[in-house]
This record gives sequence, structure tokens and C-alpha cells, in this order.
Amino acid sequence: MRPPRFLLALLLLPSLALAQAMVTRDGITLTQAQESRAEAIGGQLRCLVCQNESIEESSAGLAKQLRVIIRQQVVQGVPDKQIMHYMVQRYGIFVLLKPPVSPLTWLLYASPILALVGGFLAFWLGRKTRAKPAAPLNPAEQARLDELLK
Repeated sequence: MRPPRFLLALLLLPSLALAQAMVTRDGITLTQAQESRAEAIGGQLRCLVCQNESIEESSAGLAKQLRVIIRQQVVQGVPDKQIMHYMVQRYGIFVLLKPPVSPLTWLLYASPILALVGGFLAFWLGRKTRAKPAAPLNPAEQARLDELLK
């Protein structure tokens, strides 16, 4: 006697749900929650090759290597802050897409204001130091000039 097909389907359903809950990316198998966590961390890190993309958006080889490192650490259960700290220790604060305000980044955040002030000063000083027009020639100088131009 064969078991009914719906019984087989009921037995296979949990294993199918488990298979769909697992994601394989960059050669590492993660749960959906771990993948979401790894994507969130990768979204905060700058691709060191592209510089204006996160490592999740980049197709550069180095970005792929960084994604693998992040996913390996996520699978091992390393906390997010520790993963971010590891990346900053290894690649410097530049790896963060949004670096925190600290003495190291004051110039970065102040540069738009400094450029605006510097541009205003250059404009203001340029207006003040314009050369005055030359005085008109006296009759002796004008006669000499006329003689030279003949």
C-alpha cells in the first residue's frame, strides 16, 4: 500500500521551507537573517576600489573579498560592532561610508564650510586689490610716444 501523495508533500514541506531559508552567497551558506545582517553591515562599508559605492553594490574583486570576510564572521556569530571595528582596524576609517564625527574627521566635515569661506575671502580680497588705472601721459611723454610710433 502506497502512502497518499499529500502525506509525502506534508513530510517534504518543512525541508523545503528550510532549504529556502538558507542562502548561498559568495560560497558561504547563511540563513536569511544572517544574510540580511551581512547586507546591512556591507551597506555601511565603502568599496576601496570604487570609493562611492558600498561593498554590497560593488562588483570589484576587493569588495567581493570583503563580503566573504563579513559573511564568515556573521556565520561565526561575531557582533556587528566587532565586525565594523575589525574593518576599520584593517582598512582605516576611510572604509566607513559615514565616518563618525571625531578629531580625525573634523576637517572632512568642515571642508565645505572652509571652502565657502575661502572662496568668499578670495573674492573680497580680489575686489579690494584691483590695479588702479594708469595716470594719463603728460605732454612730453605723449610726444615721445608719438615719435616712437611713427
